Amino acid sequence: MSTTTSKPAVAKKDTHVIDGLNLVVADSYALMALTHLAHWNVEGPDFFPLHKAFQEQYENLFEAIDEVAERVRALDAYAIGGLSTFAKVAQMEEFKSPMPQKDYVAALIVAHEKVVDDTTRTRDLAGESSDLQTQDLMIKRLQWHQKTLWMLKSYLKP
Repeated sequence: MSTTTSKPAVAKKDTHVIDGLNLVVADSYALMALTHLAHWNVEGPDFFPLHKAFQEQYENLFEAIDEVAERVRALDAYAIGGLSTFAKVAQMEEFKSPMPQKDYVAALIVAHEKVVDDTTRTRDLAGESSDLQTQDLMIKRLQWHQKTLWMLKSYLKP
């Protein structure tokens, strides 16, 4: 009896899906950093609710980054990392502090919309590749970003 085991055949990697997942990781990391910046520096009459909302958002993003990066690993690929790599891949517009409260919210809306666009493309690529697990993960992320966008946009309504 042999003590060696043969490895099961690994399905061919879809590099488009992996690239999309790594883009979502980079986008989410950049958005997390911007949300954290807003959390630290927001001022004004709505300080407390915005400070709390921004914290809930960057904490959610932190957990999501790990989940998406681990999906890359589950696909037998490697997650990207490093601040300069994330910045280069995400190509997300940064903002400077201090800013009025509404400007933080408006800037975060723009950033969330970029993440939604890239996550939607990755969801579609996963669907085309019959990678239902990745598609499901992207749907879950889209639901959260769409809800967050609704809340941020509602804050800006007169």
